[in-house]
Amino acid sequence: MTRGARDESGVAQAAAPPEHGEPQASYGAPYEGPYQAPHGGRFEAPSADPGALRVSTRGLPRWLDPVVEAAATVRPTQLSRFLPPEDGRGRQSAVLVLFGEGPRGPELLLMERAGTLRSHAGQPSFPGGALDPEDGDPHTTGPLRAALREAEEETGLDPSGVQLFGVLPRLYIPVSEFVVTPVLGWWRDPSPVGAVDPAETARVFTVPVADLTDPDHRVMAVHPSGHLGPAFTVESALVWGFTAGVIDRILHFAGWERPWDRSRQVPLDWRA
Repeated sequence: MTRGARDESGVAQAAAPPEHGEPQASYGAPYEGPYQAPHGGRFEAPSADPGALRVSTRGLPRWLDPVVEAAATVRPTQLSRFLPPEDGRGRQSAVLVLFGEGPRGPELLLMERAGTLRSHAGQPSFPGGALDPEDGDPHTTGPLRAALREAEEETGLDPSGVQLFGVLPRLYIPVSEFVVTPVLGWWRDPSPVGAVDPAETARVFTVPVADLTDPDHRVMAVHPSGHLGPAFTVESALVWGFTAGVIDRILHFAGWERPWDRSRQVPLDWRA
């Protein structure tokens, strides 16, 4: 899979979204070992921490190549204008951006938060949450453990079937003051998933990448504050906010984005 050319506006014109059944070849420059995070921050070596997780690009399907490349080269400011406060404020957290392969080809795992939660109620999101003390150092392997732990607690995912292959720069959600590390994973051995605790999770679902890149499923969400952001109308849900922003940037920098009509707007509920 190669990156597409750019149109006159400078937006990447995607090569066709990855097809189901593409050969399962390893990434051209495989990496395996203690992860050296881009833009600073080294994940500790197993010798220093016997429970340290490993990040590896070995054996990934070829269609993930552009995501691996993007994760290694993208800068924080290319993902969002909301970056962690320089004074260290914010609650450290992590989300699992999990790619799998389903009946319609490559897909992403998402969940819908329960409508009774105080923060981001009813929103579709990646599995994830705040780091616990036992997760470890938030600047080393803490986000890796937290992403897998939260995914297991929320969706019933078996972490042993997930291969972590990258980490995106930390981002910030001002409304909840979360500092979020997006952890990238390949669902090497899929396991059954579903809402573990209805008080936290309304449902768990997968979205084909083909639907996320389909211009008919792309809109701009309009917050009551006037803020505009990318959104996706998929699987009977409106995916917006932080989750949609991360998906939008992955599609863009992986070269999978297709031209879409940014004048199509969907208003958000005033409680959003």
